[in-house]
Amino acid sequence: MTATEVERRVWLDGVNPVTKLLLALLLSIPLFASIDVTSALVAIGLQLLCIPLTGLRARTVLLRLLPLAIFAPIAGLSMLLYAEPAGRIYWSFGFATISEDSIGLAIAVSLRVIALGLPTILLFGGTDPTQLADALSQVAKLPSRFVLGILAGTRMLGLFLDDWRTMGLARRARGVGDRGVLRRFFSMAFVLLVFAVRRGTKLAAAMEARGFGSGIPRTWSRPSRLHPRDAVALLGGVAIMAAALAAAVVVGTFRFVWS
Repeated sequence: MTATEVERRVWLDGVNPVTKLLLALLLSIPLFASIDVTSALVAIGLQLLCIPLTGLRARTVLLRLLPLAIFAPIAGLSMLLYAEPAGRIYWSFGFATISEDSIGLAIAVSLRVIALGLPTILLFGGTDPTQLADALSQVAKLPSRFVLGILAGTRMLGLFLDDWRTMGLARRARGVGDRGVLRRFFSMAFVLLVFAVRRGTKLAAAMEARGFGSGIPRTWSRPSRLHPRDAVALLGGVAIMAAALAAAVVVGTFRFVWS
């Protein structure tokens, strides 16, 4: 066994992908019960402590969180300007009002966006699409035709970047890729669309020829089953959410979403 194979055998690899889906919902839905800073910060902190279980590097997680960190304040902007004023009023113009309460709501909503997106990054950052498809068909009992079609499409996504890069280099080699950024973008996008349609048609025909569209029950070369580790993972998710909401109640910042 190589060193690379040893590194890949992390704790989360033993959790079934269907359990990961349930765990992602478990780590997200309870956060909608309250809009406060405390529960979001506690949830984010406890989830970050689980990074060693995922096999992802902290730098990788932070880089993947960067888009959320950039766009999260946009979600809080509406709360900042148009939430019901309460407390000290700092600025007002027309319907827009910035008050002490709206600032707190804006910060809470921004942190909540990060807390909602972080579980997906941690749980599915190293999940193989094939394992996910096997689990959806065998454990979740979804139609195999539907699951395998999505898996085939997912496998083709990586080719889009390669096609785009190849087309850009080819156009630049011919001297037509240095001017007209918008024109180049739309022309390459159209060519990529044509490639995608042709490739999808060939893939559909090939899958149908191999019996992927038949109604005969399929067999699976990679069995997907639930194990005790899945129950441990779900209990861990429950503990994280319970600790986050309990911390908000203890501190006194718990604020029911409809209040």
